[in-house]
Order: sequence, then C-alpha cells, then structure tokens
Amino acid sequence: MSGLKVCTGGCHCGLVRFECTTDLAMVTACNCSICTKRGLHFTFLPPHSFQLRAGQDSLKEYLFNQRAISHQLCAECGVEVFARGSKPDGSEVIALNVACIDGIDLAALKMTPVDGRSR
Repeated sequence: MSGLKVCTGGCHCGLVRFECTTDLAMVTACNCSICTKRGLHFTFLPPHSFQLRAGQDSLKEYLFNQRAISHQLCAECGVEVFARGSKPDGSEVIALNVACIDGIDLAALKMTPVDGRSR
C-alpha cells in the first residue's frame, strides 16, 4: 500500500472504534515477547493522525517490562487495538495494531522485521 489513506477499525466486539490516516509504509513483524504471543503487527502514527471514535471507557491499560508503552486493550473482548508510547527522540507515537483495520488483508502487506527480542 502506498499513499495516505483514511482507515477505520476497532476491536472484535466493536466497543472500541478508531479512525486514522496512514500509508502503511512500515508494518512491523516484531519477535518480542508480546508481539509474538499476541500476533501483533504495528504501524506507527503521530497522535494527530489517530482518533478514538468510541470505547474510551472500554479500554484497559497493560504495562510490562520498562512500563514505557501503554498497551490499550478492549476490556470486553481483550483485543489490543493500539498502544501509546514515545519515540527515541521523545515525541509521542501511536502504535496501531494493523489487524484491527477494517477489511485489512495482512497477507498483502509488506512486513518489516524488528528484533525486539534482543532489546
């Protein structure tokens, strides 16, 4: 996929919904413990490109390890929709779980390997 596109999506049960603008130029295939166990593939967005449309009250936060990334899960169905964190330069970033985008075909995306296990 190339070029910016407005995407919508959400969790499995539909309580959490979002809209974002992304080009999906980089989608991670990370081997860290959480991405491996949950099957997560993230794309990274500036916060102004992501809007939570529904479900703020249905989100549950999960922190682990250095507690630097705020993983946001639907409290009803358990799907991790996105995470909030900071880039190495300190700027805020949204890590969007690409599998939560409506109509996405993960097999059609180019995945970028990330060695999170070694960090």
